[in-house]
Amino acid sequence: MKSQARFFKSLADETRLQILFLLSQKEELCVCDIMEALGITQSKASRHLRTLYHQGWVIDRREGVWMYYRLNLTPGSPTERQLKLLQRWWQDLPEARELQAGLEQWLTAKGRQTRPAARIAACTCS
Repeated sequence: MKSQARFFKSLADETRLQILFLLSQKEELCVCDIMEALGITQSKASRHLRTLYHQGWVIDRREGVWMYYRLNLTPGSPTERQLKLLQRWWQDLPEARELQAGLEQWLTAKGRQTRPAARIAACTCS
């Protein structure tokens, strides 16, 4: 039961829940996207993402100096089932709508900062 306790402990933090929500809205996000949407530092975002990574919630990939994260959901897995429950809770939360709006605003502004060809695969943040 230790692994189940660690699994639920990984959800026992508001910032980690917010990160999971943001990742459930997009296929993949750069650490800078999460930082901007939540208004947190890179070190705080990375620390929480590491916790989620070690519990199997997210997978990462490096592209140059940037790290990108996405949900790691195997059909029928405990993480997928739990995320479905969380999504039902999030659908009516004003805070979730605000987070989503903030993310969209950031991504729109970020998209205007890059050349169209560079926007495809590169983060504009450093």
